[in-house]
Amino acid sequence: MHTLLSLKLPRLLNINQVPKVFRERGILFGYRHPRSSATDCIFSVFQMTNETVNIWTHFLPAWYFLWKLLAWFCTQDVWDDRYTWPFLAYMVTCCIYPLTSSAAHTFSTMSSRARHICYFLDYGALTLYSLGSAVAYSAYVFPEEWLGNTFHHYYVTIAVLNTIIGTTLACYSRLGLPYFHYNCGIIERFNEMEQPRFSKAIRTIAFAYPYAYDSVPLYYRLYLCAVRGCIENALPIHYRHTVFAWLTCFLFATHLPERLAPGRFDYFGHSHQLFHICGIMGTLFQMEALLVDMTDRREQLLEALPAPSFSQTIGALAASATVSLIIIAAFSTTLYSMPKFSRKGNKHRD
Repeated sequence: MHTLLSLKLPRLLNINQVPKVFRERGILFGYRHPRSSATDCIFSVFQMTNETVNIWTHFLPAWYFLWKLLAWFCTQDVWDDRYTWPFLAYMVTCCIYPLTSSAAHTFSTMSSRARHICYFLDYGALTLYSLGSAVAYSAYVFPEEWLGNTFHHYYVTIAVLNTIIGTTLACYSRLGLPYFHYNCGIIERFNEMEQPRFSKAIRTIAFAYPYAYDSVPLYYRLYLCAVRGCIENALPIHYRHTVFAWLTCFLFATHLPERLAPGRFDYFGHSHQLFHICGIMGTLFQMEALLVDMTDRREQLLEALPAPSFSQTIGALAASATVSLIIIAAFSTTLYSMPKFSRKGNKHRD
């Protein structure tokens, strides 16, 4: 006990004391050492840094979603009821993405390479969550007019492709791809520090496009109900999810409020913390809406279409996760197998 109390927490740094790759726009203080040990990273979870709230706002919800999954699983005949498989696939992704994000924020200061790899995995988990949403939407959310049409038939397949493309674009936005510089005779690569706006735009597209695609059937259903004046129990919850989803995108893209008052929101209230909170709230309302749709529309949906198959649910998720991990491994390998160069041809070290 005395040993634990005598442990000294890692010293925090300001923005000028860390390499550019670790800097966040509008955040001036509270940075951890860019070569922290794994132990330092774990201890920093209990220290107030500019990442502490980021870590906890995803770590705790991950366990909450796992608890919700287990509680729901115990009340269902999941093995024999294929109709529940899409929700199972969706809930698995709801547990994975916040836990992966929390781990990425925790261990991202071990080195610049570790930072890239941590966020590669984070991006892969986020795009996998978009596929989980698409699988659930295909099974429970599609408007009656679109059930069984061509778009519905290929909806999940295209969502799998979107997941793969999204993972590739998000990883590319951090590291880029190597290319040969004929004048200098060396290998160069696009770097997010050299073109931050381009990097941010690519990353935003990587996450926004799958969400926009997934939401097409939901938005059309909301539109139909607004025109016809229909009343469905899930629709008010879907509206809440949509509001938080748009807030999440807005916060991710704008870096508000810290860009307006640098240094004022270093520990509490900066955009990434708000982004995490809005994202979790959106997921919570999405989960509740899907539960209502799954229950209320069961008879209608099973009359129109057969229950989803393994390949349309768990299989699609497993295949996409495998390909995404291969993509992440390929980008991660380039960090170690190829030297990094700046535009002037000078070798850059971690």
